[in-house]
Amino acid sequence: MKDSYPADKFVELLKIMARLRGERGCPWDLKQTHDSLVKYLIEESYEFSESVTAKDDDSMADELGDVMLQIVFHAQIASEENRFTISDVLDKICSKMRRRHPHVFGDATAETAEDVLRRWESDKQNEKEDRNSILDGIPKTLPALMRAQRMQDRAAYVGFDWEQFEEVLAKFEEEWREFRQAYGQNNRKAVQSELGDLFFALVNVCRLLEIDAEQCASMTVDKFSSRFNYIERKLKEQGKTLQGSTLQEMDRLWEEAKEGENKD
Repeated sequence: MKDSYPADKFVELLKIMARLRGERGCPWDLKQTHDSLVKYLIEESYEFSESVTAKDDDSMADELGDVMLQIVFHAQIASEENRFTISDVLDKICSKMRRRHPHVFGDATAETAEDVLRRWESDKQNEKEDRNSILDGIPKTLPALMRAQRMQDRAAYVGFDWEQFEEVLAKFEEEWREFRQAYGQNNRKAVQSELGDLFFALVNVCRLLEIDAEQCASMTVDKFSSRFNYIERKLKEQGKTLQGSTLQEMDRLWEEAKEGENKD
């Protein structure tokens, strides 16, 4: 870990960004807009998430730098258009953090993390006068499982929640039966609807177990990828291809991959 002055480094980054967007700057940087850059902010956030999962400190520091670059990039463009500056960005987040933590910066009390979350959501709702629902403000562009869990969290904060975990399991089983019924009737529209209900019920199961549904699904996708890569690698070592191999051969290698994971 390097000893340094964060403020000096931050100012250096601001100067670099201003030069890239200034006269005789970078043609690519000069061409960018808020709309063209949004995808990169999302992408960099996901790359940081991957480095957290990998517990790679060097990668985390690198990816956080990429996220910060995107923030500075957007602020620089806004400043050039006389809309807002990086100082406005920092002022807003500092004010918000103090306002949302009266139990730290004021006289309020909060004994548990749950108390803090309830107050946070309540304060957020009061601040956003244009919001008609407690569910407003959850981005529609979030991955579906993440969006579902955020909605369920919001509803739970105001008491709209299951009383017993067994009730959630019963709801999941109910949705599974309804899916089977729709499938048996060969009703494609109903099948799609019931599958959606099944996913939503499963997210509730994750939430009450304090498991992040999106992260849980992502881990399984990664696991599938790792096992399938094992199959490909082993078949290649045997001089075979996927297309030229039987399902039984691939299943045997899949089980080998699973056994290797259990040993680790």
